[in-house]
Amino acid sequence: MEYIPTWLRIGDAAWRLGPRPVLLAAWDRSPPARALARRALADRPVPAGPFWPERLPPAPALPMAHRRAVLARAASLGPVDWHGDFDAAAPALGLDLFGPGDVRPVWERNRWAELPLLAQAQRLEPGAGHGARAAALLADWAVRNPPFRGPNWASGQEAALRVLHLALALDRAMLPAGARALVALHGRRIAATPAYAMAQDNNHAISEPAGLLACGLLLGEGDWVALGERRLAAARRRLVAADGSFAQLSTGYHRLLLDVLAVTEWLRRRHGLPPAPPDPAPVLWLHRLVAAETGEAPRLGHQDGSAFADLSLAGPADARASLERAARLLAGGSAGYGEDPGCAWLGLGAGPVMAPLPGDWVAAGLRGWRSGALRAVLRTGPLRFRPAHADLLHLDLWDGPRNLLRDGGTGTYNPWQPALWATAGHNTVEFDGRGQMPALSRFLHSHWPRCGLLPEGGWLRDHRGNRQERRVWLEGRRCRVEDRLFGPWQQAALRWRLAPGARRPARGG
Repeated sequence: MEYIPTWLRIGDAAWRLGPRPVLLAAWDRSPPARALARRALADRPVPAGPFWPERLPPAPALPMAHRRAVLARAASLGPVDWHGDFDAAAPALGLDLFGPGDVRPVWERNRWAELPLLAQAQRLEPGAGHGARAAALLADWAVRNPPFRGPNWASGQEAALRVLHLALALDRAMLPAGARALVALHGRRIAATPAYAMAQDNNHAISEPAGLLACGLLLGEGDWVALGERRLAAARRRLVAADGSFAQLSTGYHRLLLDVLAVTEWLRRRHGLPPAPPDPAPVLWLHRLVAAETGEAPRLGHQDGSAFADLSLAGPADARASLERAARLLAGGSAGYGEDPGCAWLGLGAGPVMAPLPGDWVAAGLRGWRSGALRAVLRTGPLRFRPAHADLLHLDLWDGPRNLLRDGGTGTYNPWQPALWATAGHNTVEFDGRGQMPALSRFLHSHWPRCGLLPEGGWLRDHRGNRQERRVWLEGRRCRVEDRLFGPWQQAALRWRLAPGARRPARGG
């Protein structure tokens, strides 16, 4: 086994991340910053109702199948375990988020995704008690999650996503006193730790200012509106490239990026702010990766299996509704998926279908090819932001909706599954049984490989001096891959994660 001292791995990772995120993270963990955050998040009274308006606007015209699906899903909602194995009474700041179990499903259950669903059901059946169920859910949550204690106040991003779901559910209805008090608490939580969000250079830096902006719009707090707008604009300039790629290379988190930006833009317009200029690039980035037949995308990078603001009931595996909503709100057009019920709920008309995408393309961190129904996607460099997985030169291959060569995604935060994010879990070459870069934590590697593009693919050179060059050609119904290996390696393993099913050797050369 290769041994690199921890201090050297930490120093290398800090150097590669750059001074901005390192200094922001250092400030966030410093005693003065911790003291300020604890003061801002001191215990507060539990809000009392009412939490839900008596009336919501009537439902728009919708397909009968979707109406039935909404009512059936709303009827199936049951009691929620808000905390799992985590201590609901412990101060949220400094809470151990990994020792008791996996916090991700706990956070997922606390995003108030039920509220838009119950609001939809109430608009479809005004006298059936759906609003009372929503009010009871919020009252129960408020009592069982006292302000700034327990796992559900530990993350500013989770607070932001809850507020965005509430805003989506209530549309332009007047917020009752209890809901206003809850939103104010969430705004305080988001505002208490801005350095943490900005230091991540990922979805936190987008979602948290979006949530603060939403809090400001819902409460009429102009300072929060201005601060949220300013920080969100800065995060987009830094983290979303001109070609639409996101600093966090993950199809799942790119979808969350689009969902958060789209919902925030809809909310801005609802509250009278001028529309943001069209920005189709991040929509097109994901659009080119999604299978039009199923809405599936390659499982690149971290994948949490979640679907935010899922008004269409599409689920985590189908990104088409997210793309259509984002295309209408962010790009001023349509992704070509027709009359999406989620867009109907938001009153969004379809614009012109966006121009067809070229078959061969290059974006930061990826390049792709198309030949008829065959699509190939190669994970490339160079690396500007921290890579989530040791997956450089991983190849995804699709035949229409079928993912022939695939990525396993990620799964849970705890227990962490090294086999899924390590080099051995991807369709690339592993030298001498060691990954392309040493893991420093669940979300950080050190000693990133040098990497770049070739005319037909890409290359990498790891910190041990091993070099891989991968070239890809799509020729009709065939995909040809050529790997050339150099350096001091003794053994090399090439793995392919194949789709389930029968296979036979190809004939001919």
